[in-house]
Parts: sequence; structure tokens; C-alpha cells
Amino acid sequence: MPQVSSGKRYAQAFFELALEKGEPESWQVGLSKVTGIVTDIKIMGLLENPKLPFDTKKSLLKERLGKVDPLVLNLACLLMSRGKLKVIGNISQHYGQLLDAHYGIAHAEVVAAVPLDDEVKKNLSTRFAEMVGRKVVIDTRTDPSIVAGFRARIGDTLIDGSIKNILESLRKRLAWAGR
Repeated sequence: MPQVSSGKRYAQAFFELALEKGEPESWQVGLSKVTGIVTDIKIMGLLENPKLPFDTKKSLLKERLGKVDPLVLNLACLLMSRGKLKVIGNISQHYGQLLDAHYGIAHAEVVAAVPLDDEVKKNLSTRFAEMVGRKVVIDTRTDPSIVAGFRARIGDTLIDGSIKNILESLRKRLAWAGR
């Protein structure tokens, strides 16, 4: 759990710095590159090797990242020195959320019983945008246990139009009426 909160803190600080420099999009690209390196098992084996000097690790990172903002490289080196380089994926995710919020984009996590086609996603996105007053990007996943319908979360708002929820609500009302 501490990694998540530290990921948020790093992302917030990094995002504020990126806004100050006026380059939030390019820094997101840099974070994505570092995240890609972390998924490479061979490279991570070298970067986590305590016997390898820090300067060698830094050179390896610099070579693998190519042309990125020096502050992206500095963040990667800072995380590496603290043994937290694996948190970069979490930082990148939170950074992306901050960037989207900065541009007025909300994300809706939609859980449906069956995969949704593009037309349905577009319609949901339009409806949700009317509700929240900004553009909404739909992230979907399937869960057959909800039987039919969908459940959506936009920020702190939950919209539950699943048959499972409707049946559970009906069961509670019937149980209450039977008393």
C-alpha cells in the first residue's frame, strides 16, 4: 500500500514540475519509456544488482531511454537509488490521470456482463459527458456475475444499472414488505 501513496506523491510533484516547464505531454512519453524498461526482466536484473555501480546503472538507463527530458532521467535515477523503480508504472498511471484532469477529461470504468462494442462505448461516453460536464473516456471490463446491464464509476460517482443490483434491491424490498 505505501507504494501506491508514494506513487501518487511522486506523480503529483512531477506533474506540477511538468506544468511549470510547460511540457506535460513530453514528460508523459518519458514516463512511458521508463515504464517499458521496468517490464524488461534482463534490464531490471542489472538495475537492481547491488554489485553494479550506480554510474553504470545510470548510463544503462540513459542509453535505453534515448532522448528524454533530463528530469525524467533524474526521476528514474532517484527511484532506482531508493529501490523503488518498480513504482514507475504507478507513477505513470497517476500522472496520466492528472494530465487528463488538467485537460478536462474524466475516466469511467464500466463493468458489463458482455464485451461492449464501439458504438455502445461511444453512446455511454456521450451520456456520461452530459452528466459530468466534460469529455469522458470509457475503460471497460467484463464480469458475467452482474448478469446483464452495466456498472460504471466516474470518479466518486457509481451508476449501477446491473440486473444483479436490480434483483438484490427487489429482494430487499420483498423481504421488508413481508415483515
